[in-house]
Amino acid sequence: MTPAVARRRKRSDIVADAIRARIIEEGLVPGERVPAAWLGTESLKVSRGTLREALKALEVEGLIASKTGPGGGVFVTAVEPESALRMLDNLFLYEPPSIAEIYAIRKLIEPELAAVAAGALTPEALASLEATVRLYEAEPVSSEEEYDQRMAELDFHIELARRSPNRVLGFVAAFLASLLRDMAVCRDIYRQPNPELRESGLNYQVRLLRAIRAGDAERARTVMREHMAEAEKYMLERAAMSLRRGLGKA
Repeated sequence: MTPAVARRRKRSDIVADAIRARIIEEGLVPGERVPAAWLGTESLKVSRGTLREALKALEVEGLIASKTGPGGGVFVTAVEPESALRMLDNLFLYEPPSIAEIYAIRKLIEPELAAVAAGALTPEALASLEATVRLYEAEPVSSEEEYDQRMAELDFHIELARRSPNRVLGFVAAFLASLLRDMAVCRDIYRQPNPELRESGLNYQVRLLRAIRAGDAERARTVMREHMAEAEKYMLERAAMSLRRGLGKA
């Protein structure tokens, strides 16, 4: 078998890395201008076309923004978590992971997310989580409203992730929930009527909020672990049923 040949990096990618590294090393923060001297074609030893391509790559990544006119230039920007999540979602757009793969990680991440949040959330953060729960407290009056409530339950997990004191943990948890929300197989499952599911999810969220508010990390971890195990079981069972129905129609 012929060994794979490493792809030669584009010159513009190398230049983008050099600019990124200098921004980090010099400690520039969002809103600050990138000195024009850093972006000279002579100092970087590249053509104008290569430099434009490098700057465009950094703009797509959300690291910089270019402004024209008086006071214009290249400025450092902050990457929004939602934009980063969307970009990662697109990575799996055509080859999504399986439900089992997602829950293998969710079962590890979500209980720790809950434990870290216990006693550490602000009153405003707790109020935001409670407001999300209220979106699916009432009985749905239509299948569309029932689907919206399923989405609201996922939003509860994303909101908890956003509020996490551990930003890395929170980002990973939000990404996994975002994957579930966007996957076609999961959307089909969420659209299937199941009144008991809303009650079960609501029960877990209420118990979880009580544990978090009380600062009981171990209880929060236990509740979330039970919730993830139950959710995984339900999703895998429904996915298998959908697959059998699809095979039966073939």
